[in-house]
Amino acid sequence: MNAEHYARRRERLRPLLRENGLDALLVSLDANRFYLSGFELHDAQINESCGRLLITADGPDWLCTDPRFEEAARRLWDREHIFIYSGNAAERLREFVKGRFSGAIGYESSCVSMAFYDSFAGGLSLKKADGLVEKLRVIKEPEEIARLERACALNHRLMEWLPQVLYPGRTEAQVAWDIEKFFRENGASELAFPSIVAAGANAAMCHAIPDDTVLHENCPLLVDVGCRVDDYCSDQTRTFWVGDRPADEFLRTRDMVQHAQRVAIDIMRPGMPLADAHNMALAVFERHGVAAAFTHSLGHGIGLQTHEAPAVNHRTDARLEPGMVITVEPGLYFPVWGGVRWEYMVHCTEDGVRVL
Repeated sequence: MNAEHYARRRERLRPLLRENGLDALLVSLDANRFYLSGFELHDAQINESCGRLLITADGPDWLCTDPRFEEAARRLWDREHIFIYSGNAAERLREFVKGRFSGAIGYESSCVSMAFYDSFAGGLSLKKADGLVEKLRVIKEPEEIARLERACALNHRLMEWLPQVLYPGRTEAQVAWDIEKFFRENGASELAFPSIVAAGANAAMCHAIPDDTVLHENCPLLVDVGCRVDDYCSDQTRTFWVGDRPADEFLRTRDMVQHAQRVAIDIMRPGMPLADAHNMALAVFERHGVAAAFTHSLGHGIGLQTHEAPAVNHRTDARLEPGMVITVEPGLYFPVWGGVRWEYMVHCTEDGVRVL
């Protein structure tokens, strides 16, 4: 994507600023920053920022960063509208903003610390403005769909290849390393998130961390993995059986999970409340008396982030819209023996949905 593409996205954001009475929006979330500029998809860690964007209601916009990223900023941004700060970033940004705007400045409250807010807020008229950039991101452009398809296709290849390295005596951590190597050797720039590889009873933990647990003959193995291709994420879960004698309880659970997934996908149409999809899957489990073992949402949006809007749960008021890409991942978890989760990525089209 070139500079003009990012500029068009910023132009689509400006009317939202004006509708919300904002002179400008300070963009702090790394994925939002990248979506609007192409600058640094990742912050190094939670207590560091590579920089922020100052998007104005009428332009021009500013890329604000520190000297470590000055050259990277110059390679993609008008040098006259780059602000380089040192020392306390919040204080420097406050001084910079204060001299240019007298009206309300929006900020993303969900991803700034109280320490940053306290240093930034003095003398400014601040207004929470969470979700404005996400409102654009939730509907994927054709090029974004194409990138998600490529990431998803590599994930499918991984899942087809994976059984050959699943055998007794190997550890979860060894399998997780095999997965990361496969992704990187076949076109991914990185993992979309740390791989979940959970054998036996560990599969009852939704976000189990791979360790030295050994795969043994005839045990379940839950694998939830994703890769990043061309900046966009995949996310798929499959639950395997290691061995040739799958337990009846495992087979029954897998059948229920896959049935709940099919039911939810079959009712998906543009305009439908996403809560209905979650509730339809839950109803399947309720009929079998296992609803208490379904401990998470049916799914989530996916794109630059593995988990992004829209949520697919019973609380959401979001509706399915053409251009959305969501996961559908029902699961059942039983601490005694493990669990099963099955996950597809689903793209909403103008007249229905399709599994990627």
